[in-house]
Amino acid sequence: MPIFITYASYSQAGVKGMLKKPADRSGAVRALLKKVGGKLLAFYMTTGENDVVVISELPDGTDAVAIGMAVAASGAVSKVETVRAWKAKDFVAVSKKAAKLTGAYAPPGS
Repeated sequence: MPIFITYASYSQAGVKGMLKKPADRSGAVRALLKKVGGKLLAFYMTTGENDVVVISELPDGTDAVAIGMAVAASGAVSKVETVRAWKAKDFVAVSKKAAKLTGAYAPPGS
C-alpha cells in the first residue's frame, strides 16, 4: 500500500478541545484510517509550523484526500497537507520513468 505523510495544525477550537479533555489522539486517527482500509504507521505531536505528523498506509491517494477533508470539516484543524512517500528502494522505479521522459517536455518559450 502507498505510504502518506500528513502534516496538520490545530485550529483554536482544536486547541481548546485538547485543553478541555487532554487525550492521546492516535486512537482516533487509527480508527479513521481503518475505516478506509488504511493503517497508522506513526503519529507524532510536533513543534514548529505543524502540530501533528501522521505516517500512514492507505489504499490510494483519494483516501488520503478524503480523510484530510473529513478532519478539516470537523473544525479541529486549520491546515492539513498530505504528501505521498516512497521508500528509497521503491523510488528507483520512479527515477527510471523520469529518465525515459527526459527531453520529452518542451518548456515554455522553446
